[in-house]
Amino acid sequence: METKVNITSEIGKLNAVILHKPGVEIERMTPENIHSALYSDILNKRIVDSEYANFCGVFEKCTTTYYVTDLLKQLLKDEQLRMEIVSKSCKYDSCEYLIDELLQHTPEQLADELITGFAYRKGKDPDIYETERYILKPLYNLFFTRDASSSIYNQVLIHPMSYQVRKRESLIFDSIFRNLFKCETIHPQRYVSTAGTEGGDTLIARHDTLFIGTGSRTNKNGINFLVEKFRKERPQFNILVQELPQTPESFIHLDMVFTFLDKHYCMAYKPIIAQNLGNLHTYHIKIDNGEAKYIEKTNFLQGLKDLGFDMKPISCGGDEYWNQQREQWHSGANFFALDQGKVIGYSRNNNTIEAMNNAGFEVLKAADVVAGKDSPFDHKMCVVTFDACELPRGGGGARCMTMPVNRDEVEW
Repeated sequence: METKVNITSEIGKLNAVILHKPGVEIERMTPENIHSALYSDILNKRIVDSEYANFCGVFEKCTTTYYVTDLLKQLLKDEQLRMEIVSKSCKYDSCEYLIDELLQHTPEQLADELITGFAYRKGKDPDIYETERYILKPLYNLFFTRDASSSIYNQVLIHPMSYQVRKRESLIFDSIFRNLFKCETIHPQRYVSTAGTEGGDTLIARHDTLFIGTGSRTNKNGINFLVEKFRKERPQFNILVQELPQTPESFIHLDMVFTFLDKHYCMAYKPIIAQNLGNLHTYHIKIDNGEAKYIEKTNFLQGLKDLGFDMKPISCGGDEYWNQQREQWHSGANFFALDQGKVIGYSRNNNTIEAMNNAGFEVLKAADVVAGKDSPFDHKMCVVTFDACELPRGGGGARCMTMPVNRDEVEW
């Protein structure tokens, strides 16, 4: 790959991104297994395909776009990598007896099986697998490419993932970055066995600052790992931590309540980020010449200000608490920056989009960008909106569905 990993902010011009088009794996859920698959409802793939086409079409117009399936097929052409990926995948799902059979498959067939699952065959596979239907589990959540890894400066953090059903995602991204992008990967649990981190909780704010959420997925041991890593590597560094509610599931990650829009605007679910309803802890970990100091903050916005981020929050859901709750539920705070002041997100969150428009963001339609009728780069500030009713039911938005690889530097 000519692309080198380099992410020093959330808003620098995007030069490369990794996406995954939702495949038949999302149809392999039933009412019995949706909760173990980490969903709350079953998605309609035909509608998902239409919605996702406009989403990924914007990226294909705006930047270099890689797809997980294509990258995985490339990896599986290498005999040694095929052995590594298949062996570990089968170990995760306790089906090592399948290894030799899977290794005989073509890279194309094997990539499909590793993503969409390998079905139980009555009379051929052990009966203990019959009730599960899939021996090698489908990667139901793979289109949320954000979670299993984080491009963090010139390295990639490979997240251990909180649930077994997503472990193979980390394996795939680790192999992609090590072998195709030739990048060093960092595994928190190789250093701290109980460390928990995920990409939705990890925001690269600036060359000297990370924002981290801690809740149902990222734990204190994961944060302690990051503190130790940067305490050893950088004389001056900051980590701003926001505690999140454990329930409901819409608060799964920090990027569900806060995302960057540009240097001066952020999207915020104000009940948590500004008002701190629920008495959630916010603290600044200041690393100074190897020493880490913990400083409690009133709320996340105060922490931003104290770190020199002069940012005006735009309210997810607008000014009414009722609307804020409704729109946060469907990823109303989850935006992704294509460049400074040029972001993409769901059109369905009407009050959020109106608040952005009132702040000076022109509203573009993703379909117009895909058709070449408009471009976000022709506007100083804009929000590209794409229609979606099924995708939000998966539990994530535009930032959740993107894995940025390279951005331009930002002058703060």
